[in-house]
Amino acid sequence: MTRSFEDRQYLVRYSEVFLKSDPVRRAWERALTDAIRIRMPDVDVTSERGRIWLSGPVDPDQLRTVFGCASFSPVVSVHLSDLDEAVLAYAAQAEIEKARTYAVRIKRIGTHDFSSRQKEAEIGDLIGGAYPHLRVDLSNPDCRLAIEIRNDRCYLFHTVVRGPGGIPPGVEGTVVALVSGGIDSPVAAYMMMKRGCRVVPIFVALESYLDETALARTEKVLEVLRRYQPDLDLRVIRDDYLQRAKAVIRREGWEKYTCIMCKRRMYRLAAGVAAEVGAKAIVTGESLGQVASQTLDNLLVLDDAATLPVFRPLIGLDKEEIIGIARSIGSFDASITPAKGCQAVPAQVATRGRLEKVRELESLVDRA
Repeated sequence: MTRSFEDRQYLVRYSEVFLKSDPVRRAWERALTDAIRIRMPDVDVTSERGRIWLSGPVDPDQLRTVFGCASFSPVVSVHLSDLDEAVLAYAAQAEIEKARTYAVRIKRIGTHDFSSRQKEAEIGDLIGGAYPHLRVDLSNPDCRLAIEIRNDRCYLFHTVVRGPGGIPPGVEGTVVALVSGGIDSPVAAYMMMKRGCRVVPIFVALESYLDETALARTEKVLEVLRRYQPDLDLRVIRDDYLQRAKAVIRREGWEKYTCIMCKRRMYRLAAGVAAEVGAKAIVTGESLGQVASQTLDNLLVLDDAATLPVFRPLIGLDKEEIIGIARSIGSFDASITPAKGCQAVPAQVATRGRLEKVRELESLVDRA
């Protein structure tokens, strides 16, 4: 084993960042490296086109939460002149003797007196000679040894760990997200984080209709989401509008419009927070047709109350798909923590809200 073989690093790959124009790519790459530094301040981070290199006390679990990271691998770095010797030492470390099949894959950057295919054949013969029981399987090998040759440095690895993908944190600006602590809204917030948005979560505490168990559950869910956005800070708005609205719509005989009017109020409150924090959109966990208040007719009525674009990343997903994402990101268990639901939901909910009637009722509430 050569001395340089002890140079251990992590190789981080990105995908969508690579497709951007050079100015955008450089800005997004900086955002990605900054996000890594925030999570691991003691790690040395360097980058070159298409690759980020980490040296020091790298925490792989942290890398799994950095959006923009497509995948990563622990690597050992050696000089090109030491490659043959290092390959055999590394193969032993990778426990290649336990495998039945193997493959060698090489990528190159720079000018060399050999092609990638030639070097693959050379390294493959070297390993095959040391481990004669192995046979080559380029499609589905038990052990895949990968080498990136970048000028006179070689990086050896045999595992590729998937990252969360997406694009780097914050590059698309800020959004506000209405969160309830249930299953859907945290997933919606997560999906916007993955698309490069900084999320400001909002919990609207409906006076007399939601108790502190709902807020506690929301805080528990956001603790999970902070793994993906460490500066996540919940805004709690305590609002008595629904108390006033209930009295009016009960008197007028339109209680079935309770949920529509409540959600329109939430949109307006969210727009107020958006103006404070410079957010460009409102995010909700609504999924078309999942519950009575989320029909296409009702969503049209809800959008009328919004002064900003309303993003619904779950709009085409069914409940099982949403639950699958919640489980994968770790929010599901927190979301099913026992909590009292909204006590304002009427026995019958309007599925085809009429905009003119909703506006008429809101006018009555404003004058009450």
